[in-house]
Amino acid sequence: MGSSLLKGEIPLEYTSIAVELIVGYFALLILTKVLGKTQITQISAFDFISALILGELVGNSLYDDKISVFQVLTAILIWGALIFVTEFFTQKSRKFRHLMEGTPAIVINKGIINYTVLKKNHLDLNQLQHLLRAKDIFSIKECEYALLESNGTLSVIKKPLYDQVQRQDLSLPLKKATLPMSLIMDGEIVYDNLKIVGEDDRWLQTEISRQGFASPKDVLLAEWTENEPLLVQGYE
Repeated sequence: MGSSLLKGEIPLEYTSIAVELIVGYFALLILTKVLGKTQITQISAFDFISALILGELVGNSLYDDKISVFQVLTAILIWGALIFVTEFFTQKSRKFRHLMEGTPAIVINKGIINYTVLKKNHLDLNQLQHLLRAKDIFSIKECEYALLESNGTLSVIKKPLYDQVQRQDLSLPLKKATLPMSLIMDGEIVYDNLKIVGEDDRWLQTEISRQGFASPKDVLLAEWTENEPLLVQGYE
């Protein structure tokens, strides 16, 4: 190895590690795209185990000289196919979906904690209180229903006394819901968003000039909201 380094050559084992990393990276990237966003955004216990195993398949290959790139790729493809088939059947069969993903459990029913359900799901009171606080509920008396979802999150319905007042309750006029769009980020114009809002560079330049900015490069963030002035912030 020493002589090869002196000659400026890359040792074979380093080349092998680099190839396996690159192949594993793109294989996992493609697999994630095929399986869909639920692997990340709605991760279940099964999805978590799947992610760990996929990582182990790639990680172990880096330290085992007997495992080739093609063996790693084959293992990833087979495991990915198993996950894909599992997801297919969970979408087609309600019973299979219940078996693999579980169903929501009612841990608070009409303001009363269901201790049996709590114990069955291996959840203690401290954990329940933590999940409730994440939903802006700081006392059990504020909660009417609480459902423990299969991915570990908590969905709640507050008691009417503690629920937030809605516009319809006060007979206030409704406003049209709008999606704010970032038109400039880190000094660069986001042309896709600019096209969506139906404006061009000249309009944007005029708007930021009104707020004392000579160029988009001077703007940290410019955020557009319908029927509201353009929000522009600089770096200082």
